Amino acid sequence: MDSDEPDWGGLLARHDGWLRRVVSARLREPQGVDEVMQEVALAVVAGRSPRIDPARLVGWLYRVAVRQTLLYRRKAGRGRALIGRCAVARPATDEAPGPSPLAWLLHDERRELVRRALDRLPPRDADLLTLKHGEGWTARELAKRLGVGVPGIEARLSRARKRLRAELADLAGDFEEHDR
Repeated sequence: MDSDEPDWGGLLARHDGWLRRVVSARLREPQGVDEVMQEVALAVVAGRSPRIDPARLVGWLYRVAVRQTLLYRRKAGRGRALIGRCAVARPATDEAPGPSPLAWLLHDERRELVRRALDRLPPRDADLLTLKHGEGWTARELAKRLGVGVPGIEARLSRARKRLRAELADLAGDFEEHDR
């Protein structure tokens, strides 16, 4: 290690407590704090750290934490939007133009059920289904962007759909038991 190079690991360890509080306050979701802190550590240790005055390191570290928090929130927001689009039920053509209150309620319940089922899937399956159905990507587009062959994508999609159906059936069973 260069003698001018700061001890990044030690610096992160010394400031971990208050940085976590800052990240937690900005995220308002405790499960994301560890992920953001990992991204902060990667940003610092992976060599993306500039050569700055040692007196300014703590301020720079704070700015990195804030930036990583914002990036995490943006990513989480995109994920929620994709899940919402994925769960949208398309009305049949013979339905009235304006949904009835019952149809609206059922639509919201269906969306929540799909969101919860997607949350229970392995992230790889949820991502694949979200890209396929939320973004409307074809198997060929998925294969190209993910670096996998089309038959591999089709097999993954089939397994992911099967897992989603199982999760939906499990959740529907939970709702039926709750209604009794």
